[in-house]
Amino acid sequence: MTGFDPATHRMVPQQRWFEDFALGERFVIPSRTMTSAVFAAFQSASGDTHPVHYDAEYCRARGMPNLLAHGFQTLIHTAPGAGLFPFMVEESLVGFLEQSSRFLKPVFADDTIYPALEVTELTPRRTTGVVGLRSTVFNQRRELVLEGLQKFLIRWRQAQP
Repeated sequence: MTGFDPATHRMVPQQRWFEDFALGERFVIPSRTMTSAVFAAFQSASGDTHPVHYDAEYCRARGMPNLLAHGFQTLIHTAPGAGLFPFMVEESLVGFLEQSSRFLKPVFADDTIYPALEVTELTPRRTTGVVGLRSTVFNQRRELVLEGLQKFLIRWRQAQP
């Protein structure tokens, strides 16, 4: 017997509850360079066949420097599971409530993007609370290319009176 317990095999051992979050707290998601492999994986998963996303010559003929990333291709990099947030709330997460995004600048092949989530809303309820996360993606030129909002329903450690 080794003493191994699968319940303790966690990315983040300390679990967090609604009351543990603070406005302004940030969760950085690893940067990623938008390689041709990322474009091919997105095209395969989405079924999108428009040449602006896979034909470099088509893009250049229209004045673009390279393949243009689909907005959703940029958005998927804000998935909380790409960072530590969901590992912190494995015990307290009730559900993902909503998501919205605005695509502010184009993202092209070979750009490097820097996603992050920031707590901007803490709305308490009796047994749960809503944690609102502002999602942002910057490029290597320090331009904000995407901003949005994600909301999660998180349990309190103990129900509030």
